[in-house]
Amino acid sequence: MRVGRSKLPAMLLGAAILIFASCEFADAQTAPQPPDAEIRAAMAWVFPKAHSPDPSAPRLARKPKPEPNEVVRVPGSTQSYTRAQLDADDSIADWFPHDHPSPPRIVMVHRKPGFPLPCADCHMPNGQGDITSPALAGLPREYIVEQLMAFRQGTRSTPLVMTREAQSINDADLDLASSYFSKLAYEPRTRVIETATVPRTHWVDFVLVPNRDGAREPIGERIIETSTDIVSHIVGDYHVENVAWVPPGSIAHGAVIASKGTAKALPCESCHGPALRGVGDTPPLAGRSPTYIVRELIRFRLGQRTNSGAAPMRLEALRLTLKDMIDVAAYAASREP
Repeated sequence: MRVGRSKLPAMLLGAAILIFASCEFADAQTAPQPPDAEIRAAMAWVFPKAHSPDPSAPRLARKPKPEPNEVVRVPGSTQSYTRAQLDADDSIADWFPHDHPSPPRIVMVHRKPGFPLPCADCHMPNGQGDITSPALAGLPREYIVEQLMAFRQGTRSTPLVMTREAQSINDADLDLASSYFSKLAYEPRTRVIETATVPRTHWVDFVLVPNRDGAREPIGERIIETSTDIVSHIVGDYHVENVAWVPPGSIAHGAVIASKGTAKALPCESCHGPALRGVGDTPPLAGRSPTYIVRELIRFRLGQRTNSGAAPMRLEALRLTLKDMIDVAAYAASREP
């Protein structure tokens, strides 16, 4: 039972966490280097990594391998799984199966070696995604299909795992999955907090986690998005709340960009609708992960999304500074969907 991008505890798996470097994870290494220094600097916090050391953590002897029969639970769930079940490859752990309709098999079950993988492996059984993978719940069905076609045709080039998914999934399963996710309500679970300083962080299972010593540093031009319960996050608990720390004043400035634009860029609301809740086939941004929004703006600027539907955003991304991207993402994430 694979758990959202092989979500076994990283602190127990050590180097084994690299066995499924999926979804967003290799992009920082494979993406072409942007010409502007501010975007190069942003790659360090925008694109997830499997693991980086916590310099404040004491050096400990290697922890023993977890017992396969150890029972794992998460807060608020009546479900339980053994470590062996969580590490199995044939299906996905679903901690809250009564939260959503019964998903089609393509969403939950890995039916053969290789691709396609179950959609929930990255996007969660209820389509809510997490910090590393976008939410599909509530996106227009036509938009989901358009993006899969772009991956299949090579006009949306990253993450690479989605290219393999799109080339492997058949049209019947694509129809089932896109219909399922588009009918789900998106439920944001990220608190957006403006702050001048943030905890120093390191990477654990592709999520930034505060260092143990509690040291803080200036936020600068960054968004630091993390889980409030990394242990439950790692095993696929999609009820865990996330926190996104953003620079002071970013939400108010982002509201101006969204409604009025900048000297060069058009208002975001001109396509994404009032309060960025989406219009027609244009996807909603309200309540979505601010890190993911910045990540996609950078991909537009780098030319990694070149399908015809992406043309307007490629132009707009070139007109935005990194600060503009951060501010409008902070504003979008702070809105109710």
